[in-house]
Amino acid sequence: MTKARASQINLAATPYYHCVSRCVRRSYLCGYDAQSQKSYEHRRAWIETRLLALAKVFCIDICAYAIMSNHYHVVLHINANAAQSLTNIEVIERWLAFHQAPALIQRFHQGESLSHSERKACFRIIENWRERLMSVSWFMKLLNQYISTQANREDQCSGHFWEGRFKSQALLDEKALAAAMAYVDLNPVRAGISKRPEHANYTSIKKRVESLKQNKATPAGLFPFAGNPRKSMPDGIPFRLMDYLALVEWTCDQSQNANSLPRPHLLTQLNISRETWLSTCSHLGDGNVVGSLSSIQAALPTLGLKRMTGVMIPSE
Repeated sequence: MTKARASQINLAATPYYHCVSRCVRRSYLCGYDAQSQKSYEHRRAWIETRLLALAKVFCIDICAYAIMSNHYHVVLHINANAAQSLTNIEVIERWLAFHQAPALIQRFHQGESLSHSERKACFRIIENWRERLMSVSWFMKLLNQYISTQANREDQCSGHFWEGRFKSQALLDEKALAAAMAYVDLNPVRAGISKRPEHANYTSIKKRVESLKQNKATPAGLFPFAGNPRKSMPDGIPFRLMDYLALVEWTCDQSQNANSLPRPHLLTQLNISRETWLSTCSHLGDGNVVGSLSSIQAALPTLGLKRMTGVMIPSE
């Protein structure tokens, strides 16, 4: 039975989610289809451009993404603090970046005189939009609908383009976040598209490595790495970027049986064994939640679940 989205995405459980959308038709989402002898490679750019554009408007940060031939992965962070700090005008302007404004909101935005009841109606609409600006469901809807419309127009057909609703996994702790990001960044390597993750086009890890080469800490549109958590630290992924890149490189090398390579610092910091890490990075797609046993047990009531239905990451 399909689970209610509220039981899969709940900010009280975690702000981090791994989402996947798959193409339902035989034709490729991206890449080259040998059967039809047509290239759909340009559609990767559609997704990447739309994804990064939505991230600028929504209060949802992109931690990692990989755009494959018939599906894509994205790891998202819901930034509730950013949404709550927006002024009413900022909420309106962000929402209208992708939508038409109702006449009442247009009048409010232009500073026209409104009655008390009209202003109350405006505030209700604005608060509804504020909630949507930190909704993963709305984020994915605006991404997938746009790509579906573009692809249908190009293919001169109609009907479903995506395989139903997107799949989501709640990432309940730092172990789960690191594993999900590495799983996404290594997707092209597992699929045989690229030998090294940083060489795969239309992926977040390639963007991050290219940004470093330009002496930029974080590429536009991606959630920055903030280092080890501290009370005064800025918003960001709770690891050091170089530690994460070293872990992804080490994980990639393990597929070549390079057992003699030194253990990455981040793996020690997360207290995960080599075997557990490699297994998790290979089978993360199973279940609705990912995390340590204690994190999963604590989140089950919040997510409305009675038993564990995900990937449990044991400590070393």
